[in-house]
Amino acid sequence: MKTDDLIALIATNAGPVAPRSSIRHYAPPLGAGVVGSTLVMLLALNLGFRPDMAQAILLPMFWIKLAFPLVTAALAFALVCRLARPGTPLGIWPAAVVLPTLAIWILAALSLVRTGEAPAAELIRGSSWAVCTFYITVISLPSFAAALWAMKGMAPTRLGLSGAAAGLLAGAMGAAVYALHCTEMEPVFLGAWYLLGMLVPAGLGALVGRWILRW
Repeated sequence: MKTDDLIALIATNAGPVAPRSSIRHYAPPLGAGVVGSTLVMLLALNLGFRPDMAQAILLPMFWIKLAFPLVTAALAFALVCRLARPGTPLGIWPAAVVLPTLAIWILAALSLVRTGEAPAAELIRGSSWAVCTFYITVISLPSFAAALWAMKGMAPTRLGLSGAAAGLLAGAMGAAVYALHCTEMEPVFLGAWYLLGMLVPAGLGALVGRWILRW
């Protein structure tokens, strides 16, 4: 059989991919990943929800803190959906995923200007800098596995970038779960350790994606 005939045979009755097919494909495993990440935090790490949750939810900074990883996750998910479909242009999404980080950095800069230089190191360290990145990374592992498994079921071609996007998505989901335990509220802290906690799974995804996502 000639190559052209084979291509024509494969393409027979092929139709366009449904616009929301990626969402339907990813929703169940990512939902399971969130549940798994929450169980890791509560059971494996023995970290409960913050005890002052009723008071914290009345503070604007609590919602800004939660929005940072959630918006990052939403933008990373949009990028993941495009990377999973060969030939789909990435558009603005690779640049868009950095917008939440830029926003938190701007808030951090304003916070440092407001408080002066003396307490800057204290604001960055907070009371949990030594464990924050580790906890976010560990909590993100179920979401990391779910995101890679879901992406492997699609047809990514840029494997390193796809793995990094899946890792960033998982890291952001893990950070959002951890935010329900963590009492740190300073933008400087979030822009350092929360960001690093999201970047570790992204880096890991870039490394293992070339192997795991191969098809």
